[in-house]
Amino acid sequence: MALNPFFLQGAQSEQRLTQDLINEHLRTFGVEVTYIPRKYVSRETIMEEVTSSKFDDNFSIEAYVNNYDGYGGAGDVLTKFGMSIKDEVILTISKERFEDFIAPFMAGLDDGTDTSEIILSSRPREGDLVYFPLGGRLFEIKFVEHENPFYQLGKNYVYELKCELFEYEDEVIDTSIEAIDTQVQEEGFISTLRLVGLGQTAVASASIGSGFVSKLYLNNDGSGFTSPPSVIFSPSPANDTARAVAITTTIANVTSIEKILFTNRGSGYTTPPTVTFTGGGGTGAAATCSIETAHNGVIRLNTLSGGSGYGTVPNVTVGAPGAGITATGIASISASGDASTAFFNQDDLVRFIYVDEPGKGYTSTPTVTVDDPDSMLGIGNYQFNEIVKGTNSGTEARVKSWDVDTYTLLIGNVGIGSTVAGFFKGEEIIGQTSGAKYACASFNSDDANDKYNEGDEFQFEADNILDFTESNPFGVV
Repeated sequence: MALNPFFLQGAQSEQRLTQDLINEHLRTFGVEVTYIPRKYVSRETIMEEVTSSKFDDNFSIEAYVNNYDGYGGAGDVLTKFGMSIKDEVILTISKERFEDFIAPFMAGLDDGTDTSEIILSSRPREGDLVYFPLGGRLFEIKFVEHENPFYQLGKNYVYELKCELFEYEDEVIDTSIEAIDTQVQEEGFISTLRLVGLGQTAVASASIGSGFVSKLYLNNDGSGFTSPPSVIFSPSPANDTARAVAITTTIANVTSIEKILFTNRGSGYTTPPTVTFTGGGGTGAAATCSIETAHNGVIRLNTLSGGSGYGTVPNVTVGAPGAGITATGIASISASGDASTAFFNQDDLVRFIYVDEPGKGYTSTPTVTVDDPDSMLGIGNYQFNEIVKGTNSGTEARVKSWDVDTYTLLIGNVGIGSTVAGFFKGEEIIGQTSGAKYACASFNSDDANDKYNEGDEFQFEADNILDFTESNPFGVV
């Protein structure tokens, strides 16, 4: 039989009418979903495999749910790795609505010159996400059917999206829609940062005595040193030998000794000790010293607590004697810690306090005061999904959650932007958006918060039921 002569097959007017009827049907009986395009952050250069992606844009569109009796797919599946949910949903969206209201914005997201993102097309892409509000779930598009129904009036009018429940793999989801972004707040490989306030004041004490090395004269600074030499003093009769470290400097490609800093001036000397230099690869260094036997002076300054948060060397103040010369000290901040310096092992603690001037006339132990660090408290609050960066390691990560009461920061995507996949103790952790700043007390790189990693729990429970030892190789109950 001949076709209806009143309908011109392929006429644009008939196609527009059909499209309008479909659009009206979808807007009447459909649901509003959020379409989230996938952007490719990095790709493997040889095979062009996507190694990192993000979702930071969103578009609203109406969709008809083809499923009439619930989600499709395999449903909830119990595996040895934990519970796996294989829900599926089929959505139908208007081709015209997508091409008019979504595709133009997607095309503007990438101009094709930046290879960090794949050029976005004018149709839905496999790998993009759809937020289904009725179930509050994120689905990933696995296949886009664009030829069903098959060319009515010579044209197709809808896209059929076959979607599966999205399995999160540390992708960045930052759409600015809380209901979507928080879908993965507790998923993926999450590490824990224990933080503290940036500043803790160092505490030190003094020891006094007589018969100490008062002055040291560097008679020859030597040359050719490749490392600081050791400074050796002849033993003290009171078994309190002076100790010092040499500081080298390089001038005109010649490395020599610049100065000597005392960690202990010694005590009980009745005659000036001999001073020798060993190691360091250099030669020619020589020094002599004098001693003070008539009056007590500060022979050493003891670091009781290194504090934290010292970006610059603090001033050290020693109490004055009733009559005489006030002692002075020089602090150093160091990248190596010990048991007395709590958690910190980066450039934020007072490692040593050197006796610069021992003073004279002390009848009692003076007080020692170390200046406060520049910042005593942490600053601000971290924001969900923002990037945090360690000042020393350069490691970056994304914020999952921040508990200001316990100073606990949960992070994901550790190592983005850096080859160092971890944070150093003591370094400042700075929020790149919020400006929040705290010091790292400890970093747990274990994925203890990965809710999909339940293999150990399953094995533990299974071992309580079945015996797989050599005496029962078949696992009889």
